[in-house]
Amino acid sequence: MTKPSRIHRGPWLRLSITTLTLLISAVLAAEDQPAQSLAYSPSLNLTSMDTSANPCEDFYQFACGGWIRNNAIPADRSRTSTYGRLFVDSQQYLWGLLEEVARDDPNRNATQQLIGDYFAACMDLDTIDGAGAGPLQPSLAAIEAMNDAGALGATIGALIAHSDSSSFFVALGAEQDAKQSDIMIGTVIAAGLGLPDREFYLADDAMKKENRKKYVEHLGAMFRLLGESDTVAAGSAATVMRIETRLARASLTPVEKRDPYRVYNRKSLAELSDLVPALDWEALFAAAGLEAKPWLNVTQPAFMQELQAIIEQESLNDLKTYLRWGLVNSRAQQLSKPFRDQDFAFYSAYLEGIDAQPPRWRSCVSMVDQQLGEALGREFVERNFPPAVRDEARRMSRQIQQAMGERIDQLGWMGPATREQAKLKLSKMRDKIGYPNQWRDYSSIRIDRADYYGNVTRATEFDLDRQLDRIGKPVDRDEWFMTPATVNAYYNPSMNDINFPAGVLMPPLYDPRMDDAPNYGNTGGTIGHELVHGFDDEGRQFDGDGNLRDWWAAEDAAAFEERAQCIRDQYASYRVIDDIFINADLTAGEDIADLGGLILAWHAWRKETENQRLRPLDGLTPDQRFFVGFAQWACAAERPESLRLHAATDPHSPPRYRINGVVVNMPEFKAAFDCPDDAAMVKPEGQICRIW
Repeated sequence: MTKPSRIHRGPWLRLSITTLTLLISAVLAAEDQPAQSLAYSPSLNLTSMDTSANPCEDFYQFACGGWIRNNAIPADRSRTSTYGRLFVDSQQYLWGLLEEVARDDPNRNATQQLIGDYFAACMDLDTIDGAGAGPLQPSLAAIEAMNDAGALGATIGALIAHSDSSSFFVALGAEQDAKQSDIMIGTVIAAGLGLPDREFYLADDAMKKENRKKYVEHLGAMFRLLGESDTVAAGSAATVMRIETRLARASLTPVEKRDPYRVYNRKSLAELSDLVPALDWEALFAAAGLEAKPWLNVTQPAFMQELQAIIEQESLNDLKTYLRWGLVNSRAQQLSKPFRDQDFAFYSAYLEGIDAQPPRWRSCVSMVDQQLGEALGREFVERNFPPAVRDEARRMSRQIQQAMGERIDQLGWMGPATREQAKLKLSKMRDKIGYPNQWRDYSSIRIDRADYYGNVTRATEFDLDRQLDRIGKPVDRDEWFMTPATVNAYYNPSMNDINFPAGVLMPPLYDPRMDDAPNYGNTGGTIGHELVHGFDDEGRQFDGDGNLRDWWAAEDAAAFEERAQCIRDQYASYRVIDDIFINADLTAGEDIADLGGLILAWHAWRKETENQRLRPLDGLTPDQRFFVGFAQWACAAERPESLRLHAATDPHSPPRYRINGVVVNMPEFKAAFDCPDDAAMVKPEGQICRIW
C-alpha cells in the first residue's frame, strides 16, 4: 500500500513536555505486557493533528504533527507510524494469544498445539544459546565435503531446501507464467547479495564506501564466530565481498526489476543448463525438490552468465567460503546470542540506526506468523474479525471498483478500443477480504518444543515443498500471499486480484465506530490504491486474465506515459534527506496508486453519501474529515539511517510526500480547505497530474 485559510477548529489538547514524556513511557511500558484484546484507536484522531499548522501549506503537518510529537521512535525500531502502531498492538495481542496456547494443555486443538509449541521453542533461549553454532554443523560439513565444483549443484539445492534460499546465488520458487497465467512454472531468481542492493557494492559516494567497510567487518566477525582465526576470517570476508560484488555488477537495478518484460525469460531446463553449464541444475533441483516442467522463468540471464564465470574462475575453497557465509547469514537469528547480536549490530543498528534489539517475544511472534501464518491467522480471525466487517469492506471495494469503471468511461485521453480492454480487466478483478476460503493444512510439519532451529528448518522445507509441488499444475486463484494478521494489502497482477488481510481492516485504519468520511479516506483510499496498481505503469501491462500482454493502442499508451511522467517529475523534486531525492522511477507505481486510489475513494464516498445531510463534526467539515482520515494512516517518524536506506530500496515515497503529493493534485482538497490559489498545496489547473 498502501494515505491559514478558513478552517473549522476542533478541540486541541496541548501536552506539556512532562505529560508527553509520561505518555510515551506508558506506551512503551505497555508494550512489555501481552495483551488480551486489541487496543482501540480511532481512524480520525484529533490529538494527532497540529491545528497550528496551515493545511494549505503543509497538510501532512496539519494532519499528523501532533502524532509525530506524541510518538517517539522506540529504541528497537527504525521507524514508527500509524501502520506500525497497529502492527505493534496486533503483535502484543498475538503474544498474549500465543502465550495462552503455548501452555501444555491437553485441551488445545491441533492448530493451537502447533503454533503454541513453535512459540514455546522460540522463547526457550536457554536451549538455543546452549547449542551455540551446533545446529549449523551438518550443513557446514556438507559444504566442506564437496570435492569439486561438480558437487556445487546438489549442495546448493540442499541448502536452499532448509534455509533462506536468497542466500546461495539463486532462489527457487513457483509462479504463474506471466504470459500463460493459468499454469504454474518454476522460477530461478538472481540472489545471493548480503547488502540491501547492488548500488551498495558499486556506488562511489562516501556513505556507500563506509557501508562496504562496515559490511566486511561484519563478515569477518561472523566467520570468527564460526571458529576462524582473525587472519583467516579477514581473508574469508574479502572473498565473500569479491564474489558478491561480481554478482551485484551483473544484477538488475531496482528500477529495472519493475519492468515485467525484463524479469520474464522463459527457458527449458536444457536452455538453463546451456546458460550455466558449470552448475548441475538437475542435481540442484532434485535436492531442493523442484521439477522443471514444462519450463522455467529465469529472472536475470545476465546474472546467470556471471554465475557461470564465477564458478569457472573462483577456487573451490572460495566457493565453499561463500556458501558458509550464506548459511550463517540465513540462520543467524535462530542461533545463539553471539550470532544474533552480531547480525543485529550490522543489519539493524548500523544500517537502520536501531538502538536496541526487539524483545524476544516480538521476534517469536513474527516467526510464527511468517512460518505458520494461516494457523495463527485462523485463531486471530475467529477472535477478532466479525463477518460484518468483512461484508462492509467488500461493499466498499465494489463501490470503488464501480467508481473506477465510471472514471474509465470519462477519460478523454483514452480511445475506445483501449477503454473496452480496461473495462474488461476491471470486470475480471477479484477482491479477497480478510482471510482465505480454505485454511492451509500444516499437520505434516513436526514441531518440537525443544528444537527451535529444527522447527524453522522443517517449516521452511514444508513451505518450499508446497510451492514447488504446484509447478505444472493449474493456478489456485484462491491462494493468499499475506497472512490474515498482516497489517498490509497488495495487488497481484498475475491473479488480477486485490487483497486485504483482516489485520489491515482494524482501527485505526478501518473503524466501524467512525463516520464514513475518514473510513473512505483511509480504507477506501487503500482499496483504491491496490485497484489502481492494476492500472499503474507496471500493472497496466497485464490483461484481465493476468497475462503479460500489450492491450493498449499506441497513442493511448503514449498518453498514459505522458501523464505518468507528470507524477514522476513531481516526486523527483522531493528531498528525502541530505542531498538524497526520491527516485521517482522506483516509486512511480506507488505514487500513481496513491493518487488514483484517493480519487476513486473520493468519488465512492460522495456517491455513498449523496442523499445524506452531512454536518461538521469535531470542528471539521465532512470533506475535511475525509482528507484528514486519509492523511492519518501515514503519520510516521523515521531515523535518518532508515531514510537513506529506504530511499535506495523502497518503492514507496516517504509518508509526508505520499500525502502532500496527492492532495496537491486534487482540486477537491483546495475546495475543502478553502485554499488560496498561491498556496503550497495547490497547483495551477494546467499543472495538475492525473491519470485515473
